[in-house]
Amino acid sequence: MQKLLEEIVAVLPEVQVVGDCDKIIKDITADSREVREGSLFICLKGAHVDGHKYLEQAAASGAGAALVEDVPEVCPDGLTLLKVADTRLGMEVIAPFFYDYPGKTMRMIGVTGTNGKTTTTNIVRAILRKAGFKVGLIGTINIMIEDEAIVAHNTTPDVVDLQRALYRMKEAGCEYVVMEVSSHALALNRVAGCEYDTAALTNITQDHLDFHKTLENYRDAKGLLFEHLHEGKKENKTAVFNMDDASSPILCDRTKTRILTYGEGRNNDIYPLFFKVEAKQMRLQLHTPVGEMDLLLKITGEFNVYNVMAAIALAEQIDKKTIVDVLNGFDGVPGRFQLVEAGQPYTVIVDYAHTPDGLENVLKTARSITEGKLWVVFGCGGDRDNKKRPIMGRIALELADRVVVTSDNPRTEDPAVIIDEIAEALKDVPEGKSVELIAERRDAIYHALSEAAANDVIMIAGKGHENYQILADKTIHFDDREVVQEYWKKR
Repeated sequence: MQKLLEEIVAVLPEVQVVGDCDKIIKDITADSREVREGSLFICLKGAHVDGHKYLEQAAASGAGAALVEDVPEVCPDGLTLLKVADTRLGMEVIAPFFYDYPGKTMRMIGVTGTNGKTTTTNIVRAILRKAGFKVGLIGTINIMIEDEAIVAHNTTPDVVDLQRALYRMKEAGCEYVVMEVSSHALALNRVAGCEYDTAALTNITQDHLDFHKTLENYRDAKGLLFEHLHEGKKENKTAVFNMDDASSPILCDRTKTRILTYGEGRNNDIYPLFFKVEAKQMRLQLHTPVGEMDLLLKITGEFNVYNVMAAIALAEQIDKKTIVDVLNGFDGVPGRFQLVEAGQPYTVIVDYAHTPDGLENVLKTARSITEGKLWVVFGCGGDRDNKKRPIMGRIALELADRVVVTSDNPRTEDPAVIIDEIAEALKDVPEGKSVELIAERRDAIYHALSEAAANDVIMIAGKGHENYQILADKTIHFDDREVVQEYWKKR
């Protein structure tokens, strides 16, 4: 992929050019470490780093041009500067243009919500592939181009990385892209240049208030996906809503496309007729627009009933048999209510639940399959919404018998401070229950594994698929599932 610099200049509003435009641009990036010969380097001003400080480095690495807000007194040799008022807005314009607007040519399915996005998108991807389509996936765990996996650093990548990934998907022949769309991505317009065909809301519960400040702002950010869905040139667009979530009626009123609904009520397009949650499977009968479905699923939990309904609504006109075959064969997503088998006499489950609603959902499901005591080992991330910490503590104490509070990804915060904020809700422990505060996550997991009895269930929550832990000064390898295996190998 390459463009003439003069073509890029032509799409930028109110740009001032310093230098020669007779150049070929072979790449665009906002990371000075990724600059190569022929790159256009975008200088972003962040809270901690100003990209303008790396202009000399970018020029030395072969950059042909740079998008800037400030022109230095001495321009690096050979570097053409494109001065704009706001380089972030400029980046939103040139990134989709440089990659020929791939998000406007493939069928784009976007899923937003606090919980359920990863499982829902993975089910939809499996259904579409079973139906014979080539599919790209963009999500929390990774980016998939058919069977090729690329590590994901954000639920929704920044605008340059997203457009590059979409371009690669288009080049690989993908007809569909199934994408998790985060509230940050919508608020910061990382999805600039994308035109969605179908969008779904799974739910909205408390999360990311460190960024959005209020639940209303958080809801409004997610609502942008639906408010703008009707815009563009594509036809036959659909919005999908979980009508058991309080935000759905509000966002429905802001939506100007066809709407499909799912939920408990029989006035929805998709609703459950019967379901039974078991330890390792779930029986589910659904009413759907393509007929009733009798399912024996390898995934379990009431929250997965909602994920399955959302996926069916998003599976655009795929036949019933294909959908049923995929659903009955779908064995889950790594780190999402994942059973860990290490030869232990009790049940161990690892889940990504890191919000109050997510923790409540998985603990309620775990409680329904627990014959003995229910354990929960969890913490809360540092440098993130601290208002949810005592809420999660209350939920853990209400639903579990044995609560072990530990570290998650503390980042720059003191783990002890995070644990203390969770423990504010754990002062009055009912008779028959117990609470332990163990800062070292491996020690906390070991404690639960060593003390649990046969017929107990241990829920290790918060990190799920993650195989790392983010500390103040470094990131270390850490995988909850590996720790369980490690403990039983030592035994």
